[in-house]
Amino acid sequence: MSLLVGMALVLGLMIMIHEWGHFIVARLFKVRVDVFSIGFGPRLFGWKSGPTDYRISAIPLGGYVRMAGQDLSEVDSNDVAPTGAPDELMSKPRWQRALISFAGPAVNLVFPILLLTGYITTVGIPYPAYEDKPVEVVGFVGKQDAAAGPIHVGDKVVSINGTANPTWSVAERLIRQTGPGGTLKLEVESADGRRNVELPVKSALLPDTTVPGLGYLPTRPIIDFIEPGSPADRAGLKDGDTVTAINGQKIQYWAQFVENVRGSDGKPVALDVDRNGRSVHLEIVPQQISTETGEKIYQIGVLPYLETAYRRVGFGETVRYSAQVTLDKIEDTIGIVGKLFSGRVSVKQLQSVVGISRAAGQAVRKGPLAVISMMVLISVNLGILNLLPIPILDGGNILLLTLEGIRRRDFSLAFKERFVQVGLVFLLVLFAYVMYNDVMRMLPSHS
Repeated sequence: MSLLVGMALVLGLMIMIHEWGHFIVARLFKVRVDVFSIGFGPRLFGWKSGPTDYRISAIPLGGYVRMAGQDLSEVDSNDVAPTGAPDELMSKPRWQRALISFAGPAVNLVFPILLLTGYITTVGIPYPAYEDKPVEVVGFVGKQDAAAGPIHVGDKVVSINGTANPTWSVAERLIRQTGPGGTLKLEVESADGRRNVELPVKSALLPDTTVPGLGYLPTRPIIDFIEPGSPADRAGLKDGDTVTAINGQKIQYWAQFVENVRGSDGKPVALDVDRNGRSVHLEIVPQQISTETGEKIYQIGVLPYLETAYRRVGFGETVRYSAQVTLDKIEDTIGIVGKLFSGRVSVKQLQSVVGISRAAGQAVRKGPLAVISMMVLISVNLGILNLLPIPILDGGNILLLTLEGIRRRDFSLAFKERFVQVGLVFLLVLFAYVMYNDVMRMLPSHS
């Protein structure tokens, strides 16, 4: 059930929003729209309002808006040649046709701001709940001898740079402000009393694991996400598992778990996890990956569960936050697309409708915030990918219209048909390859 709800919310709604963008701008330019379809293939059901047939079609892998007098080279045309009527698409100037093509991706890029603004107005800005906790040193990364440093395990931080009773959020902010090479002035309290220490800032923050000089963040080793096909997935680790020990060593914090996996040198690690009150023993072989900086590290393909708190803010800050989150997702997506074309990211890492549906189902089980985050991600991806200058995509149509505008005459129908066919074959092959990888990741035999 969660899978079906996830597909409807994430895939269906995002595709409907995309097609609505094409539809609304087409109507703005007085283009008659004959069909508004969610899905391809045979019509399952729908209704007619005015000249438009709103329908749900059999193959839920996209959607389309069929406009009167479309170019016959387009895959969703009705094979009815334009008559030259003023309400037909081909009767409109090229710049209007280009804007109609651009409107779908544009709406996908704007919609996350509206979605996040509505959600945050209702519940507040989400943030990790540990940020509100007072700073207490619970452990250090590596073989560091705490006794030799200025900060010891068990120390409670009373003040940082004059700020009394700092939380982890305050500590992270002050460390960022100080920057690598600077020094923090701390007052700490232990069983031996209070003392003043100076703490050099040697590196940037490592999210969700440690704060430089202050050790582990107080985040429990609970699994929230498992990458399909990863070592953790193949070994049988599940969402919600709490790691209690690794190689026989009891752990309490996520950073301890990360540290042991990264220090495994690719050798199998034995995990003891608590699964709904039942103890489960697993053995996982970490895989080596390259980070953005080229560093080689070992991982098993999991992300931590972070308890979420919410902070109420004004409407202006809500909109700014929503816009910033959306811009960050756009930058990330553009970066990944660039890495795909440069070969720094493998096509095998892409997910088809199979993987996306599985992730959407998981998001529904996790709650509203996960669903909203998934919808934002899918919407941004739809917007960016549809703007790529690939035949059959909106970006390819905009490219073709631009070239026709430069040469001041249309390409031949035969040329445009070949142009679209190349794009269609490319996307079908890519789709089949990505779906194959998705299915193989899910098969037990592949593990």
